[in-house]
Parts: sequence; structure tokens; C-alpha cells
Amino acid sequence: MSRPVTLFTGQWADLPLAELLPKVKEMGYDGVELACWGDHFDVQAALNQEGYVEGRWELLKQNDLSCFAISAHLVGQAICDHIDERHAAILPSQIYGDGDPEGVRQRAAQELIDTGKACRKFIDAGKDYMSAREQVGIGAVVNGFTGSSIWHALYAFPPTDQAYLQKGFDDFATRFNPILDAFEAVDVNFALEVHPTEIAFDIASAARAIEAVNGHKRFGFNYDPSHLGYQGVDYVRFIREFANRIYHVHMKDVWWGHGDGTVGVFGGHTDFTDARRYWDFRSVGRGDIDFEEIIVALNDTRYSGPLSVEWEDGRMERFHGAAESCAFTKSLDFPRNEGGMFDSAFDGDNQ
Repeated sequence: MSRPVTLFTGQWADLPLAELLPKVKEMGYDGVELACWGDHFDVQAALNQEGYVEGRWELLKQNDLSCFAISAHLVGQAICDHIDERHAAILPSQIYGDGDPEGVRQRAAQELIDTGKACRKFIDAGKDYMSAREQVGIGAVVNGFTGSSIWHALYAFPPTDQAYLQKGFDDFATRFNPILDAFEAVDVNFALEVHPTEIAFDIASAARAIEAVNGHKRFGFNYDPSHLGYQGVDYVRFIREFANRIYHVHMKDVWWGHGDGTVGVFGGHTDFTDARRYWDFRSVGRGDIDFEEIIVALNDTRYSGPLSVEWEDGRMERFHGAAESCAFTKSLDFPRNEGGMFDSAFDGDNQ
């Protein structure tokens, strides 16, 4: 059985969920990864409003769709970040509050703890429905970001020593260990999308982040190759390095080595789709990511969760792009061989 193909709703939060889900089904998807913004998944309503999580499942059931994960990228970003006016645009007003940086970080951390509890309540409410679809056993996952207190020190000038950088990982551990402990209490995994501006943005920093939280089993990754490829990071090796910590997978494409030579990997303070850019996100299958290698590695490492399309391509109409991305992913994925090797029938004992 191939993995279910889902759509991450984060880029579609301008549409009410009741309006979006029929379109998701029409585009060919098996389910969704629900974003905790727009009206798609309200953490506090899930915890405090009777019938809310059951209502989310009823909408999914009406459209014959599954759900394996919810995503809290926006709130998570504020937990370790240096807070500025940009965060006001992405955070709920009750989290941003008066904008005092430490207050924002503390409220964001509590909201992420609440998100873990809401995820458990949501997943439990859908067990019978998912069991009937033979899609139980993948676990409860909250995908998200962490932010970083040391991202601004990416380039080591003024001179930046390892002691300075270690303070950033220590800050991450101090802020996230209580969150991970709370996730452990409700049997939910946190999956960091390894990404520039997060505490982990490549293989080396991902390993260091694991070390910082003493290998906490609830800390893992939402694997997204697009954020690794244009940096020059081996995105297939990432799967093999962290096989037991990949809790969710994003299918997102990117190209690099384009542009006119005036903009480098750091983006040159240009906007997405600027023709001068060295790299840009592309609809799945139209960029430079080798998804065949990814599927083989996921099969080798026995990843059995969904393949969630995070659709981003500023040059393409999004419904067209999301539909072709779904079809591309389904055509590419294949079940792992659980039988004998292809040459086993050469052995007379097997004939």
C-alpha cells in the first residue's frame, strides 16, 4: 500500500476549511495536514469547545479525507526568535499581546504545549474513522518551527565563536525541553521543519539540536527537501542520518542555479519570483529535487507516514499546481518490497 498523499493547508488559510476540503478532494488528495491558522484548526477551541474536534472530523468525513498531523509553524517561530514587528503579522493577537519579546516567547511556548494537547484530543476523536480507512498507527504529530536566537549570527562576523553559538542551542533546550516533556505526557511528537531561521537548518545543526535536548524522543523532524537543496545540503543523506526521527514528510520542490548572477543563495533581499534570484520554490516535480531518490530512501528507512504536499510556486495558479503535484506524487510513490528479492526465483528451492 502506497503512502497517503495529503495537502498542507497553511498556504490555503484564506479559504474556510468547509470551502477548501471539497476542492482538496477534487484535486485528488487523500487527506490534509491542518494548519493552526485561518479557521482550519483552532487550538483553544479544540481544547475548550465541546464538539469542536468532532466537527473537524465530520468535515473530513463528508469529503472522504484523512488527517495525520496538525501544524503550528507560526506560533513555534516565536518561541526562540528575536521578536520584532514582523511577528505581529503572523501571530494570534493574544500571543503577540503588547509585543514585549519575552512575553511573546512565553505565550508562544504555552500555546505550543496546548497544541500538543489539542492534537492528542483531535487524533483520539478520529480513531474510529481512520481505523475504518485502515490509516491508524502513524501516531500524533505536531509540525512546526522553533525560531532561533542565533540565526542572525549565521555569517560569522563580527567574529562568532562556538561558545556564542552554544548559548543559542542552550536557549533552545531551555525553552523546548518543557514543551517536549508536555508532548511526552500526551504521547505526541513534535516535528521541526528544518529550515533557515530555525535552530536546525542543515544536517550539522539538526544533529546539534538533538544533542541540545539530550536526544528527547519527542523531538524529530518534518522532512522537507526544498529547504536543504538550494543550500547545497545532501537532502537524501538527511533521511538516512535521521531515519528514526522523521515523523512527517513534506513534498516541496525548489530550483537553484538560476537567475542572472546578481543574487546569491542568501536571496539578495529580493522577493520570490524575482527573475534575478538564484533559487525559488517550484511546484512539485518542476524543480531540481530528485524525488525518486527520496522515495527510495523513505522506503529503505521504513517511513510509513503521509507525503504532504506543501505547495508553493509564485509563478503558477495554485489549484492547477496543487492538482498536478498530487498526481506527480502519487505516480512516483510505490510500496516497499516485503517479499523475496527479484532474483530469489533463480534458486531452485524457491521454484
